[in-house]
Amino acid sequence: MKKNVYFGLYLVIAILIVLPFVVPNSFYLDLVIRMAINAVIVLGLNLLIGFAGQISLGHAGFLGIGAYASAVLPTHFGWHPLLAMGAGAAATGILAALVARPIFKLKGHYLAMATLGLGIILNIAIRNEAQWSGGPDGMPVPAMGLFGFELSSDKQWYWVVALLLSVSVWASLNLIDSPFGRALRALHGSEVASQVVGVDVVRYKVAIFVLSAVFASLMGSVTAHYVGFVTPNLADFFHSIELVTMVVIGGMASVYGSLVGAVLLTALPQALATFEGWETVAFGSILMLCMIFLPKGLVPTLAAKFGKGEKA
Repeated sequence: MKKNVYFGLYLVIAILIVLPFVVPNSFYLDLVIRMAINAVIVLGLNLLIGFAGQISLGHAGFLGIGAYASAVLPTHFGWHPLLAMGAGAAATGILAALVARPIFKLKGHYLAMATLGLGIILNIAIRNEAQWSGGPDGMPVPAMGLFGFELSSDKQWYWVVALLLSVSVWASLNLIDSPFGRALRALHGSEVASQVVGVDVVRYKVAIFVLSAVFASLMGSVTAHYVGFVTPNLADFFHSIELVTMVVIGGMASVYGSLVGAVLLTALPQALATFEGWETVAFGSILMLCMIFLPKGLVPTLAAKFGKGEKA
């Protein structure tokens, strides 16, 4: 791994250590926590879209599985929250593995529509199973307990999420610098050429799809426990599109682009709230301008402009 990639990781960790001491109030601390949660999800999604070149328009469905596992299992069956989180991640991984092989036989628009359909099915299932999930109104989520004490304050949750983000960035950087990561970049470039040199394209597609789905499920559980309440909106189509947009705006095939995209698009709706009715137009205009003038995303474009060849 290149030296400046390590520098970026150290910089991220330093920022995370300093942030809770400089944010002015609990509102901004809550916003930072949500940024970090989204950043972990987008890191996993970028491994799938940016590095492996496989689209997913239903990723919020996996987020919903994790969130509702952490709500339903402790509430109705008395499971410990950590066990419920693990069960949700396992169920998500199994489902992703089962659907990945038939889905990834498709390409282009057909692949996008298949992943979109999967996300819609998961969202409908959550809404319709009202006796377990509370239906469209959602349901409360029991508090998370760790090592004998209950996570309750924003600062406690911040350190948990900051640790998860740091580990996720480190793991992502190491993964893309490994033979597995090089295989992902190869099949993104050309699946035919990858097969010629001995890359098992199907196996790598399934593996990265499962990994990104488990990322989403785990952070869905974290979101549910942090907020204390979960609704089907967490798993809807628009949330999936928002996650994909974070990947694209920050920069595909860029670990630090994932962080930048998550931070910007989590904060942007709050910044535009003063427009009262025009925030959606302003939000769409900003995204459109970014796509026109920064088609590779913010981080890769700025890195190229200032002569930095590092894509991570």
